[in-house]
Amino acid sequence: MTDVQTQVSATEEGTYGGLTKEKLKEMYQLMVRSRALEERLIKIYKAGESYFWIGAPGEEAFGVPLGMLVNKGQGHDHDWLHLHYRSTPTLVALGMPLIDSIRLTMNRATDPNTGGRNFCNHYFRPEWNVAPVGSPIEVQYSMAIGTAWAQRRNKAKGVTIVTGGDAGTAEGDFATSLVWASRKGYELPMLICVTNNGWGISTEYNGQHGEESISDRGLAFGIKTVTVNGNDPIATYNCIQNQLDYIRKTGKPVLLEATVSRLFGHSSADGANRRPGIDCVEEFEEYLLAAGVITAEEAEATRKIHEKEAQEAQYQARQEQGPTPESIWDHVYYNNENANWRAF
Repeated sequence: MTDVQTQVSATEEGTYGGLTKEKLKEMYQLMVRSRALEERLIKIYKAGESYFWIGAPGEEAFGVPLGMLVNKGQGHDHDWLHLHYRSTPTLVALGMPLIDSIRLTMNRATDPNTGGRNFCNHYFRPEWNVAPVGSPIEVQYSMAIGTAWAQRRNKAKGVTIVTGGDAGTAEGDFATSLVWASRKGYELPMLICVTNNGWGISTEYNGQHGEESISDRGLAFGIKTVTVNGNDPIATYNCIQNQLDYIRKTGKPVLLEATVSRLFGHSSADGANRRPGIDCVEEFEEYLLAAGVITAEEAEATRKIHEKEAQEAQYQARQEQGPTPESIWDHVYYNNENANWRAF
């Protein structure tokens, strides 16, 4: 039996792990779409049409359910997202067109995130409360405190969601988020997520951590903690939904650790070639086929549709121009209507 099959069973009549067939199909389609994008980004890099690749193949079963469950919108009554460079599946689930990621990777002026002037996967969607992804490791954990505090102060309905990797939890910003999120009487509505793929660039998890699970760190702060099999999209969907419900009801934080896979290495720096590991997309597809939720023909058609979409997006972006020298100060400040600030 596959890893997903051992984790999930039909618990309610007409549902699978509490989810309907329609929800499972939506999740599968988004996971396949995200994987098609990631594989296309790797091809773009290897063809010499981008300078670097780093992404999330193997994390779709976490990132897609997270994006599906976000209360998307602008303002504190909607969820704030402080993401990291392996968050493409979440953006895909939120509704990002594949070409937006490809334009960013190929540094095109048409890139809506940065105008083609930033690193791959450095997303920024103010209309969805997606804060700019930063290059310094794990700074998003301390930045997330700000939006969570604003939500608490305004008694808003939104939750602040922050994600990062297991190795980055060694940074002080991660500890800072635990301290500020858990102060008695001033708890913050934060879902603090750690995707644990077992590696920090080239160092194994077991040689770097004394604790059994990263989520254990939350116990010292009185934070509710949970660990989920992040290769199981149904278990992950239910877990994230439960934690968000808890945070919205109590205003208190949760530390969530999801065990995931790193299928193409850390980045293009170590080749971006396929590695051994649990493939959540393949295993979810096997589960859906065995359960009769989809047919083999539907699975093949889904893959072809999104592979073609990603390929055509690459061809379109290839025809577009890079940023001009005159645009160097664009995208520095959001919503700045005064052009005079450019003259120093």
